[in-house]
Amino acid sequence: MSGQKYVIVGAGPVGSLAALYAAKRGHNVEIYELRGDLRDPSTTPLNFTKSINLALSERGINAMRNANHQDLLDHVVSATIPMRGRMIHGRRKSGELYEESQDYDIHGRTIFAVDRAGLNKRLLEILGEMSNVKFFFNYKLTGADFKRRKAWFETRGDDSSSTRPEEVEISFDFMIGADGAHSSTRYHLMKYTRMNYQQEYVDTLWCEFQIKPKDTTNQKSKFRISPNHLHIWPGKQFMFIAIPSEDGSFTCTLFMPGAEFAKLEADSTRLPAFFDKHFPGVTTLIKPSELISSFETNPHLPLISIKCHPYHYSSSVVILGDAAHAMVPFYGQGMNAGLEDVRILFSILDKFAAVENNNPDDPGSADASYQRGLALAEYSALRVADAHAINDLALQNYVEMRASVLSPTYRLRKFLEEFMSVHLPNLGWQTKYSRVSFGNERYSEVVAKSDHQGKVLMRGFVALLCSPVVVGALGLYWSQRRSFGRLPFLEAIRNLAK
Repeated sequence: MSGQKYVIVGAGPVGSLAALYAAKRGHNVEIYELRGDLRDPSTTPLNFTKSINLALSERGINAMRNANHQDLLDHVVSATIPMRGRMIHGRRKSGELYEESQDYDIHGRTIFAVDRAGLNKRLLEILGEMSNVKFFFNYKLTGADFKRRKAWFETRGDDSSSTRPEEVEISFDFMIGADGAHSSTRYHLMKYTRMNYQQEYVDTLWCEFQIKPKDTTNQKSKFRISPNHLHIWPGKQFMFIAIPSEDGSFTCTLFMPGAEFAKLEADSTRLPAFFDKHFPGVTTLIKPSELISSFETNPHLPLISIKCHPYHYSSSVVILGDAAHAMVPFYGQGMNAGLEDVRILFSILDKFAAVENNNPDDPGSADASYQRGLALAEYSALRVADAHAINDLALQNYVEMRASVLSPTYRLRKFLEEFMSVHLPNLGWQTKYSRVSFGNERYSEVVAKSDHQGKVLMRGFVALLCSPVVVGALGLYWSQRRSFGRLPFLEAIRNLAK
């Protein structure tokens, strides 16, 4: 299948990695991007914010590892900050501020804070050095004929002041749409396949803030709070988070229902008092005037969740990343899942490209289009279940981050699962988060295993509570409490064992 013309729509991390995979396989790659050159600092970044820090985990790293380009891996290692867990911030009833660390993994594994723009830029620089890759910036996909494999783009060229864009027609062998949640590729794909499509705007908006670094020459002390945690101020119905950056700053995000945003938009001077009540300690890290300025200046953006299937048509087009399965950001898997899409897609394409050809007239060739069509059908069948699973997990994790992290039940299950993972490793017991973030199991299999673990834990816990030893200990505890006042429960158990 070498020598095919691959057109990539979208030059973000997912589209750029797909282009790298295709170029490394000898295909001629053309990348079309709606915005300007993302390597140029003056180009408006995604969602019109200054910077977006993301959580990079094993799935995304593994996808880049399989691109077989050492410079990319070197960048990932050098330009990321390990985060070993969540740091929960709050205020005790006494009024004292507290921080509580909750490690992601009992075995010490971490996720990594990465600057999206920096990662994107490095990918584009690598692609720019490849002779079989061409860039087309400021090109908008306006039409596609996936039967004839033709597409139409509008471009204003170098003269951005021109009022009338120029339309260009291109032909291709294979198109990969990685153009985001509002994908033009997906829109045109819907005309050629019976696509089931579900879109949901979550009743939550988000706004970006920043904790500035300390004014110091000491690199180690430039962070105002721990750089090795994802910081969370849970507010039950809303939350504030902070992710570290290499320069010592933290990219912060307020997630909150639209009605609450509207109240503060009506009078933004109330913002510092709102933060002091719900996110204690933030106003010591961000000046009240800066809080108000960021709130008034930065956009208040919606969160969207998209599910659809299939992801392809015939052998001519497939959609990846947010174009196929946009998700809310609360599991930190949006970019990771998109990068994993690339790895899985090309592994399946490679498998079908290696199929032997039994044509006696041309034994050295294979029908590239036919084989790719089989591969895309398998990709859609395989990936849809996993994408839907992580979309659902991302929605569920919002409740966990803003509220459940404070729950004794959540902490008990986490403790029990980690205890089983360490002391009974042969059972293969892991937390759901560990399976998602530190492994490459299919998302759908992670959900199935986690649900099974939950049922086993509940049955075991109920059986333990009903056991004669525990019932006897409880009885002894209450009887001795009535006789001698308060007695610790563990001491009651020890008395029963004597």
